[in-house]
Amino acid sequence: MSGNIQMRQIILNLAISLDGLIEGPNGELDWLVRDPDVDFGDILNDILSDKDAIFYGRVSYDKWGNTRPDDTAGKKIRDAYKLMHSKTKYVFSTTKTGDGTGAIFINSNIRERVLEIKQQPGKNIWLYGGAKLVTTLLNLDLIDEYRLAVHPVILGNGKPLFQDIAGKHRLTLVETKGYKSGVVLQTYKTNRHHIPPA
Repeated sequence: MSGNIQMRQIILNLAISLDGLIEGPNGELDWLVRDPDVDFGDILNDILSDKDAIFYGRVSYDKWGNTRPDDTAGKKIRDAYKLMHSKTKYVFSTTKTGDGTGAIFINSNIRERVLEIKQQPGKNIWLYGGAKLVTTLLNLDLIDEYRLAVHPVILGNGKPLFQDIAGKHRLTLVETKGYKSGVVLQTYKTNRHHIPPA
């Protein structure tokens, strides 16, 4: 590719516990710390602001891919979900080929398909999860940025974000932002230009 064409970036953006878990032992998310100064609608809008596509694993998609707020939700959160559902959705699955919505299902040739999507014109891509898809894309060295909201909770048990990772991946810290609740947003970029010591 020509040096002046910016490839779309795949950005992993999610919440983790201090001990690196993304769910409790039974899939629960009740450990997430709510910040009194930060509205979930604002968080969602911020995540979506530089993205026009979302990558889901099949389990995460079935659970959250078509979630909508209930009728009692405020306008901001309803608008944020509307914005989320307006994005192009890609679902990675070995078992499911479609669901009758506009979602695009990818069943094979993951590396080739993802590189093809990255080279298409457009904004960045939100890697929503789950852990299996993160592992696959990380092992293929396809994740460009990590935006991890680290919650001040040690779960001890549950689903780890990083498991079965093949090899070392060097990252560069580009931003750290703390909130009153104790949540810390850490942003890392993948460092593919690392020169090992002589």
